[in-house]
Amino acid sequence: MADEKLLNGRVEFIGNQDFLNVDSWRVLRIMAEFVDSFETMNELPAKMVSVFGSARTRPEDPFYQEAQKLGRLLVEAGYGVITGGGPGIMGAANEGAVQAKGESVGLNIELPMEQHPNRHQTKSLNFRYFFTRKVCFLKYSVGICIFPGGFGTMDELFEALTMIQTRKINPVPVVLVGKEYWNGLLAWLKDSMLSNGMIAKGDLDLFITVDTAEEAVEYMMNCHRYGFQRSVVE
Repeated sequence: MADEKLLNGRVEFIGNQDFLNVDSWRVLRIMAEFVDSFETMNELPAKMVSVFGSARTRPEDPFYQEAQKLGRLLVEAGYGVITGGGPGIMGAANEGAVQAKGESVGLNIELPMEQHPNRHQTKSLNFRYFFTRKVCFLKYSVGICIFPGGFGTMDELFEALTMIQTRKINPVPVVLVGKEYWNGLLAWLKDSMLSNGMIAKGDLDLFITVDTAEEAVEYMMNCHRYGFQRSVVE
């Protein structure tokens, strides 16, 4: 995998000669990945919402069905949908968007397992590197909806919150779908992070939790209709 070769930091060998400038050539590949993705993403409508969640969620799972509904409702409300392009929650949100005849974008990543591009994409981009893919998610999203998921979903959640908290991106509404699933995390944020002074109280206002796709879309629309007032981080 390209990410693995880059981050391992090992010197590569070609024959008996150290190919010491291999990372310099990788920089050109990374630049090309940014250029290609930016050119494609700049053609999208202005209102795109990123939807994150587990690739392992099955179609019979209520969260899969809720994500499918979310994709449809977002399009009906004038938004487009961006996902990681894989199965599970991603495929469900893309499917709902396509059913509503809207923009359904997949930012696919090269992985040794799990990532199989779903077929519900009106635009499909392929990435070798996680960090270039993350830039596209945050750069082109006016909102973020997050369904239950694993490490990758947590990474995407906290990446977004960090960028908003540190003002590296304009504030966007962040919605966690499935209150029961997120309750343990929220309790830990309050009881451990907040109580130990690792975050400010206002940081907990950077996101909300809801139970339904309808609530998520309503919150997203209200934020864009009336303005998203973020908390000031001291």
